[in-house]
Amino acid sequence: MDFDGQVVRRELRLKALMDQFVCVRMVQANAMDLNLFQFDYDLTFAAFFMNADKTVYGRYGSRSDRSAVRDISMQGFGDAMEGALEIHRGYPANRETLAGKQGHKSRYERPEQYPSLSGFKADIDYLGQVARSCMHCHQISDAERMVYRNQKESFPLKVLFPWPMPATIGMEMDADKRATVKTVSENSPASAAGLNAGDAILSLNGQPILSTADIQWVLHHSEDIDQLKAVVRSADKERELTLSLAAGWRTKGDITWRTSTWDLRRMVGGVLLKDLTDEEREQAGIGTAGLALKVEHLGQHGQHGAAFRVGFRKNDIFTAYDGRKDRATETEFLMYSLDAMKPGMKMPVTVLREQKEMNLMLPIQ
Repeated sequence: MDFDGQVVRRELRLKALMDQFVCVRMVQANAMDLNLFQFDYDLTFAAFFMNADKTVYGRYGSRSDRSAVRDISMQGFGDAMEGALEIHRGYPANRETLAGKQGHKSRYERPEQYPSLSGFKADIDYLGQVARSCMHCHQISDAERMVYRNQKESFPLKVLFPWPMPATIGMEMDADKRATVKTVSENSPASAAGLNAGDAILSLNGQPILSTADIQWVLHHSEDIDQLKAVVRSADKERELTLSLAAGWRTKGDITWRTSTWDLRRMVGGVLLKDLTDEEREQAGIGTAGLALKVEHLGQHGQHGAAFRVGFRKNDIFTAYDGRKDRATETEFLMYSLDAMKPGMKMPVTVLREQKEMNLMLPIQ
């Protein structure tokens, strides 16, 4: 089949599926029901499949990097819609299997009830300051973290590493298929459980699975040490597996792509860091085992300019922070800094600038 023919068939299929739904588009977070609409607030696109009585059948929309397109596709969206229609045809007899998919009690019912978002109103000022009055979804994550920060409490791992991708436990998913494993990493929880490439995940933790987002929902609400029962299908055969999650499994994820991570960077002075490659380290005269986090971006205004005002500069290379010199990613740096340091403290940092080492104090906010 020629490419144009494939595109036409795909679009006709999606239109036929969409015609079986009542579609509602939400373009802002203002006044959003946080007890109902719970999803990864850093997404560019997210969809809910729901009954008219607000029972959630499933979710769609995932993201693991800055590209925003690697983990979703129109084909995969169509497969998820087909799955949602299957659940709908069995409703309400299958209501019990959907209990785990429903929203949990939120800290606040509406985003503007968060202290740091109190300046927003329920309605957007379409006749005036549209951009300033429109609340972005990622600001909800910022506001939740600020509750802990203002109380000088450490972030729970669930808050710092929200909505873990399946790759965190060793499963790379096929974006073009409904909840289907594309690859499995060696020595991972997925591998230990017996998952294989090509396995379609039918249910996880007792919940029917329509998409990668549904898997993320289960992982997001899992414990730091947990056992998850799964039913998978391969070659028309179903089997049951158990995924064992060990302490620290969430920290295998990467949070640097998230828009809400910018506020975490503000808390550590306003620096965006990048772990140098082995080749870049060789050029800088740094070994491969030690710390080498290069300042890729440095804020210069407001709280984001705190590091700049005390002497940090773009292209500085962190070779030590708080006495730590082992190789680390920006995610690991943030995790340590936000846990070990409280607002008002200053963290000693050694930087390499033009082949010379300098000792500076990084303001923590």
